[in-house]
Amino acid sequence: MFKKILLPTDGSGYADQEIDRVTKLIADDGEIIILSVAGKLTSSAFQSRKNVRRVNKGMLDEAKDCVAAMKSKFPKGYNIRTMVKTGFPAETINQVAVDEEVELIVISSSGKSGLHKFILGSVAEKVLKTAETDVLLVHND
Repeated sequence: MFKKILLPTDGSGYADQEIDRVTKLIADDGEIIILSVAGKLTSSAFQSRKNVRRVNKGMLDEAKDCVAAMKSKFPKGYNIRTMVKTGFPAETINQVAVDEEVELIVISSSGKSGLHKFILGSVAEKVLKTAETDVLLVHND
């Protein structure tokens, strides 16, 4: 059993499988940290500061909604803390894992392949390759 598990979410709809794994692996007195990482745009010659602020606020609000939605799906009785950060998802997930001294990261893979995966990249794959913490990859089709 793990004392502290990091559960990153992007709101993609794979919460049920992730929650099932986490509830089986967390110690009775353990803590679950639900994390969502919001991107952050910077202004440029092509974007006004006002538009960039609006988009950044929207991404931050969406991240807050993601962690709240994930937390609401857990059965009662679990020690859950939510966290929202801005940055690059894989790097931020791994940094939070180190900073919070988690024992396990539980992250899902969408099962995408081919061109779709190439274009979008894979946060889960980057986390797996660069994490200093153990990672459980939950495969979703």
